[in-house]
Amino acid sequence: MARQLITLNIRSKEAIESNDDQDRYLSLAAGNEEFGINILRVKEIIEYCELTPIPRMPAFICGALNLRGQVVPVVDLALRLDKTPTQVAQRTCIVIVELAAGKSEEMEVGLLIDAVHQVIDIGQEDIRPAPSFDGAINTDFMYGMGKVGDNFIILLDIDRVLSLHDVVLLGELAEPKEPSHLEGDFSNSVDSEDDAIQPQAEG
Repeated sequence: MARQLITLNIRSKEAIESNDDQDRYLSLAAGNEEFGINILRVKEIIEYCELTPIPRMPAFICGALNLRGQVVPVVDLALRLDKTPTQVAQRTCIVIVELAAGKSEEMEVGLLIDAVHQVIDIGQEDIRPAPSFDGAINTDFMYGMGKVGDNFIILLDIDRVLSLHDVVLLGELAEPKEPSHLEGDFSNSVDSEDDAIQPQAEG
């Protein structure tokens, strides 16, 4: 049975790219912190589904899912950021993002998170350099701090969240394999082309 997908009101990619003054970010919760990811890197969002365990992988790679016939590795974002592992609850979901895998290549990776909040606009003038967190979070993972009202949220540089070694591992997982090489039941994964989220263009 296909999992329910979570649809957000996201402007078309062309409309976002044509706006030079501000960017759109998906705000989400992971490890009791609020983060933002540039919406241009977000492909879709799905409800949490049972993942297929992958042996001999770093702890933050929590498994893989079958997304319309493609094996997509899933990273526990909180654990990757050296926080407490994500505890599956009602609002737990997986954000599918595009990760730069080379000069002209991209790959899809799932981020396991606590919850999705909203899509927000942040102007370039409202983004501050990443401050020191005294080891609480690696600032190499951060693009900056985005001012939203009277608060700030951590903006992640999704390509820096994973090292080159991590990308290689994830790329190997995403390569097509014979069924005997990837054990587990994918019956609860998204497997229909009709299940894909289509961005809703604002009129």
